[in-house]
Amino acid sequence: MDLRDKVAVVTGASSGIGAAIARDLSAAGARVVITARRADRLAALAATLPGDSACLATAIDDPATPQALLDLALQRFGRVDVLVNNAGLLVKGPIDTIDLDALAQMTRVNFDAVVRASYVFARHLKAQGEGAIINVSSVGAYLSHSSMGVYGGLKLALETFTTALRVELKGSGVRVGSIAPGTTETEIFDAARQAGQAVPPSGTPSLDAADVAAAVRYMLGQPAHANVARLLLVSSSESA
Repeated sequence: MDLRDKVAVVTGASSGIGAAIARDLSAAGARVVITARRADRLAALAATLPGDSACLATAIDDPATPQALLDLALQRFGRVDVLVNNAGLLVKGPIDTIDLDALAQMTRVNFDAVVRASYVFARHLKAQGEGAIINVSSVGAYLSHSSMGVYGGLKLALETFTTALRVELKGSGVRVGSIAPGTTETEIFDAARQAGQAVPPSGTPSLDAADVAAAVRYMLGQPAHANVARLLLVSSSESA
């Protein structure tokens, strides 16, 4: 896919991997629609992008958000070509003390919202006859960590859903794939450290958000007959 003049929607774009993906796609010539909760962060990012952009500050788990994003892209740019489902939460902890309501919220953001957005955009892209959906998973989908069973389970479910969606859309011109990054230094880990949760210490060798963004662009850059169905990206020092 030649990204020049294409329109990409990126969720969870106020920081970290989402912001890096938006920057990378914009630099490649795409017009981007970025969304997250924090309006100030979105505005600051949009001001630095080399190409046209539009912002929607909203909660990704609001059932109305996917259609609002699609409508914004069509109203502002007249088309949409790419959806990158990146927004996510990390909630972990032992069964004795874990916040069950927080786990439910993570389920809504990490899986339910991705399913809804994928279907809303897939219907449009299928009718259009071309496009791409990339879901950001995690190496956690393939590992079993104490206190992270729900997070890992949701990411594995996301991998399974992504594969099924790809198979359903075969021959439609819509490519679907997932990328599972390994340890990536983002604000998710900062928040976990502040909460006293066990996460890799700051400075641990890891991926940079820009590494994940470059991998997403690689997936999108394949010729129309090729689909990177699943990409596992880890640090060269990671044992996963």
